[in-house]
Amino acid sequence: MRDIRLIRAPSNLGLRPLRPGHVPGTWRGPEALAGLVEALAPVAVVDLERPAYSAEAEPGTRLRNGNAIRRFKLELADVVAKAIGRGEWPLVIGGDCSLLLGALAAARRSGPVALVHADGHSDFRHPGNYDVNAMLGSAAGMDLALATGRGEALLTEWPGIAGPLVADEAVVQIGERNSRDPDFAWADINATPITRIDVFTAREMGAVAVLEKTSAALARADCPCWLHLDVDVLDQTVMPAVDSPGSPGIDPDDLVAMLSPLAVDRRCIGMDMTIFDPDLDPTGELARRLVSLLGRIVRPA
Repeated sequence: MRDIRLIRAPSNLGLRPLRPGHVPGTWRGPEALAGLVEALAPVAVVDLERPAYSAEAEPGTRLRNGNAIRRFKLELADVVAKAIGRGEWPLVIGGDCSLLLGALAAARRSGPVALVHADGHSDFRHPGNYDVNAMLGSAAGMDLALATGRGEALLTEWPGIAGPLVADEAVVQIGERNSRDPDFAWADINATPITRIDVFTAREMGAVAVLEKTSAALARADCPCWLHLDVDVLDQTVMPAVDSPGSPGIDPDDLVAMLSPLAVDRRCIGMDMTIFDPDLDPTGELARRLVSLLGRIVRPA
């Protein structure tokens, strides 16, 4: 049993508003997961202060909330790095996907890191595949691109870290569902060395084979790894409380079978979970489902 440090990071900075005046509700995700402390029995709980959200452009960046994201991720990185330094296992609960950047910035302070990116989307939008002057960028749809060094220096260059947060060769992306669409906007990801197992392939292979392929890629990377779980990797019939739901998705039992052996492996130094929006869960049923899922992943029987 490892010592979990639960870090609650109430951020929605990386998301776009879905309509005029809308403020994405993912910032409420950490507080809505009632029972998580009891389920995981962490050695400590750290609550970060919620940063202010704005939908407007700001000088010097074409990323929505870009400067606030950097500040918040540096704060998160300090907390995660201290947990790792104490030999604890940081579990970051968000919040939007841009939290991944702060987590990796912490993990990289000790050397190279690999990444398992379980997500219903590639999150690979970057200036090479969209017109930055036509729209503001939302970091929650760009986190994998930013983590691999693609995008504005504001979110790709971090203190004391040379190069990208994670190398393409050290990334395994599981569960993406859009790349087979004829109008897929981020097709350049197919030309990278990222190990990609989309949802269709994952369902064909089965959980055991996905875990084997992921483990082989991590063995080649030969460094500690971080787990990123965006809950929209689940089918929208299972987890509709996300900003971009979709089908098909990874079955919850299969997701546990894929991720739990990785989470409990000593080479895994931490995990984050993102994108749950309690505004779309009025009864709290989906929050309870996520608490159970997390418990099965990080505290298996």
